[in-house]
Amino acid sequence: MVHAQFAPAVRERLADAAVEAKVRKNLTWRQIADVTGLSVAFVTAAVLGQHPLPEPAAKAVAELLGLDEDAAMWLQTIPTRGSIPGSVPTDPTIYRFHEMLQVYGTTLKALVHEEFGDGIISAINFRLDVRKVADPDGGERAVITLDGKYLPTRPF
Repeated sequence: MVHAQFAPAVRERLADAAVEAKVRKNLTWRQIADVTGLSVAFVTAAVLGQHPLPEPAAKAVAELLGLDEDAAMWLQTIPTRGSIPGSVPTDPTIYRFHEMLQVYGTTLKALVHEEFGDGIISAINFRLDVRKVADPDGGERAVITLDGKYLPTRPF
């Protein structure tokens, strides 16, 4: 049976425990995703509390990370999404970008840091491309490419 959560606290605590286990076991997000057969972006977002995982994937992730049966159960629940607190834009187009960052912001941060290390993606040395492509299911899709130079943090 599918269950939904109405407060983020349980998934936030689970995300903290999962990230701690990931670090202790020196695993990558890709290694965690590989045990599920799902995409690295989706699994990372799920472990960080933004998506439910199917039961077999939740159990595989919990086992890999050494988490208990309760963790596998909570990984399957539909979370209360949103990981970035603050005001909400009123323009519908901008609001959708805000919504995307609420759901995928922490996932992007985790994946970028894992791939590049500590630092930022420049918004100055940056390219943006927006394309319209046909949706195989009908209609159109927006393909948005954000291409920024990675600027590593330099110890001083």
